[in-house]
Amino acid sequence: MARSLPVPFPGVQETPLVTELRFPHADVTVRGEFELNEFATLAPESLEFLRLYIKVRGNLKEVERILGVSYPTVRARFDTLLRAIGYEPEGPDPRDETLALLERGQISPEEAVKRLKK
Repeated sequence: MARSLPVPFPGVQETPLVTELRFPHADVTVRGEFELNEFATLAPESLEFLRLYIKVRGNLKEVERILGVSYPTVRARFDTLLRAIGYEPEGPDPRDETLALLERGQISPEEAVKRLKK
């Protein structure tokens, strides 16, 4: 029975190297050194986030709705995913801080609208 790759592996920072591929129905085995792509080594939670992101065609608001978390939380998870596949996320969206303050009740809806219009 096939299992998922055990990545990331606890205490190990390097990217794994695959040394054998087996195609059981074809009865073929290939030995060598093969690199895994950046998606193959994602942590399970990042992979699930990526699957959802693709399913909703990149709509972060829809990801927010499905997961039941705030938009800033979704953006933070997206930024984590970007870093995991080797991209540096864009600078923080200033609107995220306003939305977070509104969500925590630290500013009024009117104040949030005023800030977002700037």
